[in-house]
Amino acid sequence: MPTTATNAGVRSAFDRYFEISARGSHLAREVRGGFATFFTMAYIVVLNPLILGSAVDGDNKKLPIAALAAGTALVAGVLTILMGVLARFPLALAAGLGLNALVAYEIAPDMTWADAMGLVVIEGILMGILVLTGLRTLVFRAVPTQLKTAIGVGIGLFLMIIGLVDAGFVHRVPDAAGTTVPVELGLGGTLLTWPSMVFVIGLLFSLVLFARKVKGAILIGILGTTVLAIIVEAIAKVGSSATNPHGWSLNVPKLPEKVVSTPDLSLIGHFDLFNSWSRAGWLVCAMFVFTLVITDFFDTMGTMVAIGQEGDLLDENGMPPRTREILLVDSIAAAAGGAASVSSNTSFIESAAGVGEGARTGVANLVTGGLFLLAMFLSPLVQVVPFEAASTALVVVGFLMMTAVRNIDWSDYSIAVPAFLAITIMPFTYSISNGIGAGIITYVVLKLATGRAREIHPILYGVAALFVLYFCRGPLETWMH
Repeated sequence: MPTTATNAGVRSAFDRYFEISARGSHLAREVRGGFATFFTMAYIVVLNPLILGSAVDGDNKKLPIAALAAGTALVAGVLTILMGVLARFPLALAAGLGLNALVAYEIAPDMTWADAMGLVVIEGILMGILVLTGLRTLVFRAVPTQLKTAIGVGIGLFLMIIGLVDAGFVHRVPDAAGTTVPVELGLGGTLLTWPSMVFVIGLLFSLVLFARKVKGAILIGILGTTVLAIIVEAIAKVGSSATNPHGWSLNVPKLPEKVVSTPDLSLIGHFDLFNSWSRAGWLVCAMFVFTLVITDFFDTMGTMVAIGQEGDLLDENGMPPRTREILLVDSIAAAAGGAASVSSNTSFIESAAGVGEGARTGVANLVTGGLFLLAMFLSPLVQVVPFEAASTALVVVGFLMMTAVRNIDWSDYSIAVPAFLAITIMPFTYSISNGIGAGIITYVVLKLATGRAREIHPILYGVAALFVLYFCRGPLETWMH
């Protein structure tokens, strides 16, 4: 009897700390959500090393793929768990897409890789200072609630297009095709590939489960589609899209030859804070750091709003719980990514897959983070789930996030137009920051033009000005060079 009472007390303390019951959740939902988030994010363990490993730094050196993969999984695991424990919010972190490309193809060629990672560490430190001084939270509060809603809707559409592109359902039309259409259905306007068929069947399967309110619909959809993909590959032997245009995107779904591999952590701590400033010039470095900060700053803001909105976790001002802790962990993640030589880590919108599966607390992060740490040793298993299977979750969650569009006042053009631009520019430019910037700049301009300047929070003037610099960074970088 005492043992049972003690166990109940432990469970109760665990429940109270993570607010599981208070948020209308339970442990099984959190575990399912943690698995769903991991499966939609696991591709980063493979993709980030490919992006970073394909670049060369100023000394014409390349980095070992195995070490990049291990570092990517390690930082993602530790920081995702930290977010769960400190912020108790179902938001996972990993190396940021877009940020890693910026680092690999724009920053690293001007300096050594250690110098480039030093700039990423500096970015994280600056972000942390902004959080501790309250400025980052203040900017977040200054954004109108309806514009925050639009940001969440835009991210939903962004998630959908990510899913469709990753699955090969949508392709960019080659420049040599002689057409003005930027994207097309499948290859040549048709869906004739086995991977596309697997994605379509998996998506329909997931939607049926979701419409019938089956518990674990998103996760079941991912796993079921993966099984189908393995069977199809075993029969058709499609291979990778790297060698076959009709092949699988990134991961080829087949049972691995081995399950466990030893992680290579040789790149941990491989960074230099100050050498880049003399090697590349302080103006160039300052612009690189500014671009990293402005991108990470607003990507995270939009992401945590969207996750909170999807999980019904926002307050009356559109703020998620423990905003300060969320932003602080995100800042630490940026610096940790630089310190581990795997680029800036940031909050992942794919966390919405876990929230769609029922996650509402940081317990889901404990599961996702633990799986990332296991991925350091089980990298062969991570590569079993293809994009075509994981992407089904992104489309379903994109729909869920889109439903919040009804909360925007479309009769007031001074908010409706900025909301429209924020929603559409995100998926069309493949950037959360671009959408937020367009929305904020337009909001300020239209409020001023309609004589409603008093409705603009003073901080938004400064934010809009920073975004003008952000959008003009190309000419500014050219001028500095």
